[in-house]
Amino acid sequence: MRILLCGARGYMGKEIVKLCEAGFRGATLAAGIDPSEGEEDFRIFSSAKEVEGVEADVIVDFSHHTAAAEITELAAGLGIPAVVATTGHTEAELDAIYRAARSIPVFFAANMSVGVALLCELAKKAAAAFPDADIEIVERHHTRKLDAPSGTALTLAKEICEVRPEAYISTGRSGRSVRDKNEIGIQSVRIGNVVGDHEIQIATEAETITLKHEAHSRSLFAQGALSAASFIIGKSAGIYGMKDMLAKEAVEVGVK
Repeated sequence: MRILLCGARGYMGKEIVKLCEAGFRGATLAAGIDPSEGEEDFRIFSSAKEVEGVEADVIVDFSHHTAAAEITELAAGLGIPAVVATTGHTEAELDAIYRAARSIPVFFAANMSVGVALLCELAKKAAAAFPDADIEIVERHHTRKLDAPSGTALTLAKEICEVRPEAYISTGRSGRSVRDKNEIGIQSVRIGNVVGDHEIQIATEAETITLKHEAHSRSLFAQGALSAASFIIGKSAGIYGMKDMLAKEAVEVGVK
């Protein structure tokens, strides 16, 4: 599959380039998009509006959430799928993503890790099994991360709310007050060069279940994005996520 890579010179873009050079999932680079300076062995455009004469099967976007409208519009114009791997989108940017999904398949996930997707499913099952338990989420990332809480932590909390409809999300804690039993707390830590850790604690007065995912390398997010790209090619228009890809993989190995 031929990748049009947005954010080609960024941290994650460079990881995608390495995997394409190694032939991961049969991926090759058709071209890149990035406004910064650099030297590569493949063609790079400074913006989505400048892209022309490129034959690609899918766009992978690891740039910045502000590029979402331009990238999904480009994908729709080319008639190819898009993998949106950025977070922190505004309502207008989300509208642009969903608008594009009316005509093309769009893979949209706050976290491209298959392990995090599995963590989410396990958390929902645990939360449903202990309906009266307190639930707290602690997420840790490097000091360069701009958004807090992380998109992944918010996704985990929202998914848990599906099985705990009376629950609500609370970000950060300060002051003097008793914890509300329906609160799902999210605490954000920004420290050092932590790639990304997410921990969910589900506790009753008698026991505590702790579910945790640690990212050891940014490569895992790049691998997930290329797996998503491979999955979404050939799909009908619409929004797809990690759940859809996990379900497909489960069917392929005979897991129900």
